[in-house]
Amino acid sequence: MLISTKYISERMPERPIDALDKAKGKKVFVKLKNGEEITGTLVALDLHLNLWLEDVEIQGENKKKFGTILIRGDTILYASPV
Repeated sequence: MLISTKYISERMPERPIDALDKAKGKKVFVKLKNGEEITGTLVALDLHLNLWLEDVEIQGENKKKFGTILIRGDTILYASPV
């Protein structure tokens, strides 16, 4: 089954970063290369995938809460709107 490019372009962002850009102001989940899992509200991002999050919670045995953090893009394994 072939899907037309018009169908795809109407339903999918042009680039993967555009999907995350649409999540500004919403909660996101971020998995880091070191295994840490972070949730927070996405404030801003750039083309290097550096993320600025607020109301942050770092998951783990001892949950840690932070007001605002910046995550360097090259430390991110994946990020997703929640």
